[in-house]
Amino acid sequence: MGSGCCFRSPCNSRMVSSPVIVRAQAILQKEMVREVLAELISTYVMMVFGLGSVAHMVLGGNLGSYLGVNLGFGFGVTMGVNIAGKISGAHMNAAVTFTNCALGCMPWKKFPVYVLGQFLGSFLAAATIYGLFYTAILDYSGGQLTVTGPTATANIFATYLPDHMTLWRGFLDEVLLTGLLQLCLFAITDPRNNPAQQGTQAVVIGLLVVTIGVSLGMNSGYAINPSRDLPPRFFTFIAGWGVQVFRAQDWWWVPVVAPPLGAYLGGIIYLVFIGSTIPQEPQILENPMEYEDRKIHALPTTTPPQMGTSSLTPVSESRVKRASVRPVIPLSDSIHTEQF
Repeated sequence: MGSGCCFRSPCNSRMVSSPVIVRAQAILQKEMVREVLAELISTYVMMVFGLGSVAHMVLGGNLGSYLGVNLGFGFGVTMGVNIAGKISGAHMNAAVTFTNCALGCMPWKKFPVYVLGQFLGSFLAAATIYGLFYTAILDYSGGQLTVTGPTATANIFATYLPDHMTLWRGFLDEVLLTGLLQLCLFAITDPRNNPAQQGTQAVVIGLLVVTIGVSLGMNSGYAINPSRDLPPRFFTFIAGWGVQVFRAQDWWWVPVVAPPLGAYLGGIIYLVFIGSTIPQEPQILENPMEYEDRKIHALPTTTPPQMGTSSLTPVSESRVKRASVRPVIPLSDSIHTEQF
């Protein structure tokens, strides 16, 4: 009656491994290959949820909202951290990767590997959203793929400045927002401070992104991530929106340059003013009662030395040696980040 007796789990069945499969498995076991795939897949998931929420806001009328965009990106980050947090740290953000390399938390040789995975994942996510919403985009825009104007659709994929913002105010906005992001990420993941509880980091980081969006996101669209903005912008360039995606307000370079600068400054501020002032934890004895027993009380000066038996119990050398002290785990200056 049940299906359990009709099927065998593929995990329990013995497979004949061909040389090609063995070779592929050996490649996938390499650290950098696993890291680039982790960054690719986590960034893809984050961007599909984020860009999909933007598509609903632009194309769907009452089906989408600005709050929905923040929730889409925030919980997209949460899912990305759950996917790649134990493999690559789930940066999903070239600015975060740059800061970790610049501050010595990871070697520079990993920077191009991480960024390659992030850019590929973001580009593929843009292509996915374009395919899913292709007919809705054409219906909304009347068949014209435009960058600006009342029926613009390029803003589904990348950020563009609103009319009330100037280029340099937008630059400073991106620097500040990314600095806040990195500062808070270090606080969330610093084991010496008051980090998020084990298993809750992904949700807390996602809520951080939502908070930045709902409180500070309207001026520049809070790209705060070169990997979020540049690959989808390049996709729109080749998909039919044309060179105008790079010419509109000369904005395209700001989400590439400003976030790494802001993240680096935010990381420096945390390490200098917070991380360096965290007090060291004192050493803890394994058994405090043994410490009390090992105290040697001095004889009173008015009491003459006795040649006979003494009322004081001698402290043997072996007993002192048996008192062990718990080793203290060395504190590390580097902060392993699982972050957006």
